[in-house]
Amino acid sequence: MLALCLLVLGIFSRLIIHPWNFTPVIAMALFGGVYLRKKQAIILPLVLFAVTDLILGVHKTMFFTWGSVVAIAAIGLWVKKNKNLATILGSGVASAVLFFIVTNFGVWLASGMYPHTWAGFSECFVLAVPFFRGTLLSTLVYGAILFGVYELIAARIKDTRLSHVL
Repeated sequence: MLALCLLVLGIFSRLIIHPWNFTPVIAMALFGGVYLRKKQAIILPLVLFAVTDLILGVHKTMFFTWGSVVAIAAIGLWVKKNKNLATILGSGVASAVLFFIVTNFGVWLASGMYPHTWAGFSECFVLAVPFFRGTLLSTLVYGAILFGVYELIAARIKDTRLSHVL
């Protein structure tokens, strides 16, 4: 149920108009790694991107985008075993940085927009810096919402008949 809710939220968030790179996708991949079963955590971001990329358009950097969110889900699987505020916050920042590095490397390598030189590599990453702000802020904001709301609900129903749901 949680995986399905995250999938619907993720698809909706990528399809609606939003500020550049300001979606909950990275936070959801991290959150899924922490709270979903391993298989669900890995499959969720792949299905999310497969559905939305079919609608928004297939692109040459899909391998890098999809791979980075699977790696972020794997970070979440590690956080699951070491869960505290510092690891959640640190992994959120690390996830945004990882996404930035992997996807922009993919743009440099596969898009044909930049020459395969050090100058082209540098230009690609420098021009991507303004987009990183949205990536980092959305990861932290949506991460705080997802983790915070989940933990609040879990604490509220801890000693009730609904506790097995979480």
